[in-house]
Amino acid sequence: MKLPDQLAFNALLLRRHRLRTALLLLSIIIGVASVIMLTSLGEGARRYVEREFTALGNQMLIVLPGRTETTGGAPPIYGTSPRDLTYEDANALRQINGISRVAPVIAGTGRISYRSVARDVITIGTTADFFIVRNLQLAFGSGLPDVRPGQVVPVCILGAKLKERLFGHENPINRWLRIGDYRFRVVGVLAERGESLGLDMRDMVIIPLLSAQALFNSPGLFRVLLEIEHPDAQEAIKERIRDVIRRRHEGEDDVTLISQDSILSAFNQILTTLTLTVAGIAAISLIVAGVLIMNISLISVSQRRREIGLLKALGASAITVRQLFIGEALLLAFFGSLLGIALGELSIALAVRLYPAFPLVAPWWAELSATAIALGCSVIFSWYPASRAARLDPVQAMRGE
Repeated sequence: MKLPDQLAFNALLLRRHRLRTALLLLSIIIGVASVIMLTSLGEGARRYVEREFTALGNQMLIVLPGRTETTGGAPPIYGTSPRDLTYEDANALRQINGISRVAPVIAGTGRISYRSVARDVITIGTTADFFIVRNLQLAFGSGLPDVRPGQVVPVCILGAKLKERLFGHENPINRWLRIGDYRFRVVGVLAERGESLGLDMRDMVIIPLLSAQALFNSPGLFRVLLEIEHPDAQEAIKERIRDVIRRRHEGEDDVTLISQDSILSAFNQILTTLTLTVAGIAAISLIVAGVLIMNISLISVSQRRREIGLLKALGASAITVRQLFIGEALLLAFFGSLLGIALGELSIALAVRLYPAFPLVAPWWAELSATAIALGCSVIFSWYPASRAARLDPVQAMRGE
């Protein structure tokens, strides 16, 4: 039988059994759309992380107190040094050639209040360099002032959302508010940026480092952000940092150095694995659809015994009969995949309209893989019913035996 004739015959059979066709199409559509939507979530998360790190540039190094290291044993035992990073350590790092800016950071939760409004917010204590290293912009007002060592200046900068909650449409500049037991004067408001690496920059307050040390009663730093002049010299600068820390910490190399490239690479590996995993889970629904195709095809063989017998009596070979049943399954899988892709893309477009900040996109390989799995499952699971139909004796089949 020629291909056009076979396609026409398969289409006729599918139209004849509309309910069965609709159920099979629905199962394939749901499976393909699930693969596309779940992989788009994983790919969107990967692109979101990559975009956030790209916005920071590739010249930032992060120094964390304590060194995570393998100390032996099977499985490995992990230990960390209890020594804190101090403001003096951060100042010592400023003297290293190749480091252009140093931003020591203290982080905690502070109770902020203005008139009758009060709430707990993330409070960051840092220096003026923090805004440059983290690429933060001000909507209006000024940034943290450059202060002399030991000088305490009671000023603060509000996130955009926090400013609206505390002051509404009122201009907050030069207004006094309270954080914990201390009073601060508002000198600036951050530009609207949204979340940055999971931290909502709109709902936070930034204060000078020494004020944060007094507020949290802690001299230790949360971390130190460094901006290096030349990314190519990163490894050499890391070694100089370790030399400075060893000299100041009695020979102990008790800090962890993290580059943006290493963090981004780790996130990429994790999110790529997660994307493939959820795609595999979604692909199970296509296998279930294949099982459904096999069951319905077996029922169809039983119901169409006379038709199969007539075809074989008219000269159709076993190969032709097998091709008819497999072709019917392939036709279902093909159109089900097209409709599933359309549904997946429509769902993604709707999600993008609702959440424009999240770069939701279906990778090309997801659509190709979902279609290939659907077609492959249709062939595999229709092969047994098709072979069973091809083995029928035409005389017995026409008698309905």
